[in-house]
Amino acid sequence: MKKILLLVCFPVLLHAQGGMWLPMHLEKQNEKEMKAMGLKLSADDLYSPSQPSLKDAICQFSGGCTGEIISPKGLLLTNHHCGFDAIQSHSTLEHNYVEDGFWAKNQSEELPCPGETAMFVSRMEDITALALQNVTEMMGDRDRQSQIDKNLAQIRANTKKEKWEEILIRPFYNGNQYFLFVTVTYTDLRLVGAPPSSIGKFGADTDNWVWPRHTGDFSIFRVYAGKDNKPANYSPDNQPLQPSHFRPISIDGMEPGDFTMVYGFPGRTDEYLPAIAVQQTGEVLDPLKVSIRERALKIMDGFMRKDPEIKIAYIARYANIANSWKKWLGEMQGLKTYKALDKKKTLEAEFTRRVNENSAWKFKYGNLLPRLEQNYKEFEPYAAARDNFQEVFSRNVQLMGLVGNMNNWIKSYEESGLAALNGKMSVYREQLDAFYKDFRPAVDQAVFAALSELFAQQMRPEWGGDVVKKEAANRGGYDKLADYLYQNSLVASKEKWEALMTRDPKDIGDALKNDPALLLWRSVFAPYQEQVSPKLRELQSTINLLQREYMAAQLDVFREKRFFPDANSTLRLTYGKVAGFSPRDAVQYEYQSDLDGVMEKYIPGDYEFNVPGKLVDLWKAKDYGQYATSDGRLPVCFLGTNHTTGGNSGSPALDAKGNLVGLNFDRVWEGTMSDLNYDPAICRNIMVDMRYVLFVIDKYAGASNLIAEMKLVKGKKKRKK
Repeated sequence: MKKILLLVCFPVLLHAQGGMWLPMHLEKQNEKEMKAMGLKLSADDLYSPSQPSLKDAICQFSGGCTGEIISPKGLLLTNHHCGFDAIQSHSTLEHNYVEDGFWAKNQSEELPCPGETAMFVSRMEDITALALQNVTEMMGDRDRQSQIDKNLAQIRANTKKEKWEEILIRPFYNGNQYFLFVTVTYTDLRLVGAPPSSIGKFGADTDNWVWPRHTGDFSIFRVYAGKDNKPANYSPDNQPLQPSHFRPISIDGMEPGDFTMVYGFPGRTDEYLPAIAVQQTGEVLDPLKVSIRERALKIMDGFMRKDPEIKIAYIARYANIANSWKKWLGEMQGLKTYKALDKKKTLEAEFTRRVNENSAWKFKYGNLLPRLEQNYKEFEPYAAARDNFQEVFSRNVQLMGLVGNMNNWIKSYEESGLAALNGKMSVYREQLDAFYKDFRPAVDQAVFAALSELFAQQMRPEWGGDVVKKEAANRGGYDKLADYLYQNSLVASKEKWEALMTRDPKDIGDALKNDPALLLWRSVFAPYQEQVSPKLRELQSTINLLQREYMAAQLDVFREKRFFPDANSTLRLTYGKVAGFSPRDAVQYEYQSDLDGVMEKYIPGDYEFNVPGKLVDLWKAKDYGQYATSDGRLPVCFLGTNHTTGGNSGSPALDAKGNLVGLNFDRVWEGTMSDLNYDPAICRNIMVDMRYVLFVIDKYAGASNLIAEMKLVKGKKKRKK
């Protein structure tokens, strides 16, 4: 009876779907369970350091997303929103690839994309023993890290690799383990295909994080290599990459209960935080950031709806800001609705019970949770001040972010003279040229006026709130302060900046150090730097130390539990089932959406829900080709219980045989809490169905040249219903 009660009251001890697993450990940790769920491959098929395997078709795309190779000629598939910067950079009012889409009919039409990269993992190694050599429990945090850094430098020097390979080392389990990744990065990527935003971004920010979803969120690039098939800088003489592995595409589709897995580079999760940290995130920090971004987004949206040119310039920025804003909203709701805090407290109560019953554990871990709670409470006002400063004076006001980045440059000029100024002049000229391409002063001025007022209200007076309040009062209000800054700042105007660059270097330096935008930024930054930053660093260092000890304690105390490492932008595999979900009483969501749903949402001419005329015609004619279901419908998106996060955008959704069946691009709003509290009952990842991707390429775009490159497979035996 006691065992039964423990399992009922403490479900965290049960093995359940969820987790972002290291591919090199699949055979030992996951293969048996995966096969029981339906996997038809071996762990070696998924990851092998010595022979081609599925991992060789997976890459980190441009440092923040995932991509996969889908042809023997280096075609790379990722999300539309991952490739959006490249699509936008090639767009003009005359050739508006954002609005109209882009399709290269042959390789000569493919567009070079400087800055886009594809990083593949050759192998990974557990280097924990070497990384922690000569590290003792008696060391302070600084001494410990110094010893680890020395060890890692030696490991890098001793690791065998090819000249075109690089070494990446990351800590896992809060620094209790270390793994090394040998990687290969290709820098010559070219845009091959992208649907219009009315398909690739259908539903835009209204539908973002929401199910049912009807977005064809994909774009296609090609990876190029030198004639030796190794990484090479862009050259017209480069050849399409000949990959050691690429993924076939299944057009059979998926059904509820089918095994599915997602391979990629998830960015960051914090699954093992104490209850106090989860509470602080959901009740203090998320609401603060949401309130700031709501104001910024409302203003930007107003300008974008009135002016098509501003819409092109700001659409990527708006999407980036809105993405986190809406995610935080869902996270706040999910943590509360699904009682994440109660679950954490239940786990901590069990942890405390076990520790108190074991004298060695009690001596070692007995005061961990009280110390964590004390430090997080002390940390809270400083963390709120950090988010307030960063959201207003770095992330959401472009001019403030710009002068903040320039501050060190100007400071070095003030201290060291013209040499320091001249040394970075060319760098800043390039950065400013790129900045002005999508900068519209009227938009940013309105955002600053609104956010500076909010900053003055929310920031403690002594930490910078009074500075902004007094500046606004001196100018006659926040709107007048904004008008003064944007009319007089030399960097708020492209024309003024270009005129300034024609002057003598000393004049440039003197003018910039007295620029009113920089002076305001500095006057706000000074109290933040003097009073907030030092305390933040001190408390964060203590919390990091305690969190590392708490992670080690959980691994020790809950030895019957499997612990996957938190995401840290390294290669992982997650797996689950195709499934719908019920977010609340009397509401049940199906696992799949289709093109009929797109047309139900269609609003002609609408910013978010417009649909191309050709897509409407294909829908009316039911001209879906081989991509329709047996009942004549065209699937668009589907759901799974795979545990994903940011960085998994563009990750391949794979069936039991490793065929590509979908493209991961989102999570359901009710489950965005999964970064802190994964719950298989409610957390779902959203994937574009590959049948919709292929339909858009083939029937809508007529890009049969791309379909011909791919390997399509079909013929799965359907289960009886």
